Amino acid sequence: MSKLLTRADFTDMPWKNGGGTTRELFRLPAGGEFDLRLSMARVGQSGPFSYFPGVDRVLMLLSGDGFALDLAGEPHRLDTPFAPLHFAGEQAVHCRLLGGECLDFNLMVRRDWGRASLRVHRRRAGEEFISDGAPARLLYEHGDEPRLWLLEPGEVLSLAPAEASRPLIEIELYPHSLTETRHA
Repeated sequence: MSKLLTRADFTDMPWKNGGGTTRELFRLPAGGEFDLRLSMARVGQSGPFSYFPGVDRVLMLLSGDGFALDLAGEPHRLDTPFAPLHFAGEQAVHCRLLGGECLDFNLMVRRDWGRASLRVHRRRAGEEFISDGAPARLLYEHGDEPRLWLLEPGEVLSLAPAEASRPLIEIELYPHSLTETRHA
């Protein structure tokens, strides 16, 4: 059965490097070091990213002018909302704001736990959305009242037609434990 999380379920916490705060949307396991973490952060100043060895990251701009990233000497610009950038958490990353404060979306997955894939759906006003698939999934709807659904493998979630255009971020989860069970 799907579980719906709303703003009251999300947790604000300081960045690992002390440079800001993050709104944590979801974490596996619930306490201590994470295997999978989904969060949003307000980036109000330029500076280095936290170091996360053994973690694959996906970062997207949600709002604001964006930022320029230096990933171990390779330049990247995140100035288009909902365009994902994949990189390794152990890479040295420096962020330079292109304007004022930005809001970003961050998916982090510990490699020894498994992997995740991320897709952005652009739901238009009046459009129904159906999420169905084999793997466990997280479905995040961005808006004034953000919502996150946790879906079990094979579960179908049907969202009624939207009143306004809203992006949906669908994250499929592939933990090694599940993969090992299927191939045993």
